Amino acid sequence: MNKMRFLTDAFISLNSNKLRTGLTMLGIIIGVAAVISMLAIGQGASTSITESIQSIGTNLLYVTTDTSVTNYQPLTVHDAQAIEESPLAESIAAVAPSVQVNMSVSYNGVSISPTIQGVTPEYESVRNKKVEIGIFISESHLENAETVAVIGADVVTDLFGSSVGVLGEKIRIGNTLYTVIGILEQKGGTSIGSSDNQILVPLSTANLRLVAKSKVNDVVNLISISAIDPESMDQAINEITAILQSQHNIQTGEDLDFSVNSQEDITEAATSITQVLTIFLGGIGAISLLVGGIGIMNIMLVSVIERTKEIGLRKALGARNRDIMLQFLMESLVIGLIGGIFGVALGWGISSLIGGVAAFGNTAFNPVITADSILLATLFSIAIGLVFGLYPANRAAKLEPVEALRTE
Repeated sequence: MNKMRFLTDAFISLNSNKLRTGLTMLGIIIGVAAVISMLAIGQGASTSITESIQSIGTNLLYVTTDTSVTNYQPLTVHDAQAIEESPLAESIAAVAPSVQVNMSVSYNGVSISPTIQGVTPEYESVRNKKVEIGIFISESHLENAETVAVIGADVVTDLFGSSVGVLGEKIRIGNTLYTVIGILEQKGGTSIGSSDNQILVPLSTANLRLVAKSKVNDVVNLISISAIDPESMDQAINEITAILQSQHNIQTGEDLDFSVNSQEDITEAATSITQVLTIFLGGIGAISLLVGGIGIMNIMLVSVIERTKEIGLRKALGARNRDIMLQFLMESLVIGLIGGIFGVALGWGISSLIGGVAAFGNTAFNPVITADSILLATLFSIAIGLVFGLYPANRAAKLEPVEALRTE
């Protein structure tokens, strides 16, 4: 028998019991769809997080306090000023200290809990924040600790419903009214949170009115620093480290009570995490495929029992063990192949649906289906068909013709 005859016979045999074939194939379809959609979700999350981080800038550095060090000194506004004014800071373009607080914000009886940041005017350029309507926080606002606020697009929607007439309105943060002077350009939500759900106030105002009184007034959570260009990142890190060592009186060899991280460091960490997530999700899909493979083996064993007489007749007419084995392997291969094709289509549909739901929720998350994931899932489904069809095929091939013909 040639290969085309094996293939034709496989289709005829499977077509003779459509319902059973369909149910057997369903396990493979679901398994492949799970692999495709879960890998797409993992890859999409990785892409979304990377793009979100890089959109802030490729020459951005973050300085944070390392609280694990004994007797650490917290970062302060004076540290930021020292970095900005030091003659050693040749690779540094701008410095923007900031403090984050958690408080409810209300307007006309509506209350929300956005991220509140106390910032300086440099924050606009360092963190790539653009004002769509109105103005950003100025030096005058900072020096006079004025109660003004620049708000994100989500805050506008939640509190006012529309940006029309928002400038000049007063929102309540804690026990104080703040005048809205600007609305940030909408950037959309991301898989790591919405950059539009925030309120920016002058750093001096935040330290005076919003930060807990037990804290020193010039303590900051973060110092954002932009290097003059991406190529100067390493040099900028060395300069920042040297300046802060001097500021905090840290001797050579002592543990640093601060850490300096670049966008690249954060991107690599995020990518590493999402790669583990992708592998984990793909593993769950692979388990589904294995379950589908067990289903193939069970059905093929039933098929061997049902077709015992047919096998005996074929062998009596001259069919070799190899021919019988190939016949049953071809049937399991066809189930795996067709199931894989339908599974890819279903996985594509699920991924598109998830992307649509994310877009409807204004979240910049788009599952990414790659050619590698399609090829991997399809080949895996074929391999599952062959591996789990091998035992039933071998059992069919070893049947003795006389015994097979006697079977009722």
